[in-house]
Amino acid sequence: MIKENKKAPAFKLPSTDGKDFELKTKLPNHLILYFYPKDNTPGCTTESVEFAKNYKTLQKMKVDVIGVSKDSIESHKKFIDKFKFPFPLLSDETTKVLKLYDAWGEKSMYGKKFMGIKRTTVFINNKGIILKIWNNVKVKDHVSEVMKTIKELI
Repeated sequence: MIKENKKAPAFKLPSTDGKDFELKTKLPNHLILYFYPKDNTPGCTTESVEFAKNYKTLQKMKVDVIGVSKDSIESHKKFIDKFKFPFPLLSDETTKVLKLYDAWGEKSMYGKKFMGIKRTTVFINNKGIILKIWNNVKVKDHVSEVMKTIKELI
């Protein structure tokens, strides 16, 4: 279970930039790690597009953005090409990192229960410490809330 003001769990996942992304204890910049259910679906597209719209501002604040889902690298590449995201997406097909970051669990839709990705955003500083966790994210206004919080934290 991840907690604010604790070290972010280290991990390594394949990235759309062609190499594995490895989260280590020290990062070159702060990091927004957002976990989303599925490429090219309405909520996930809205969330990713909003992060992309704010990317230049985030970069000026020395904050990187990385999206993570269970989708394949091939699916992620199509998603990026379609919407021109300026940041990489990571593929966690085994759900190992999703579980590590409490972004995998029981969900319910139309009365049916199933295991799936719980929309989660984690802000990690450049020393590898989790400063803020947003659980069960609602897409509307989420990115503006993230931006506001980050400005207060750094």
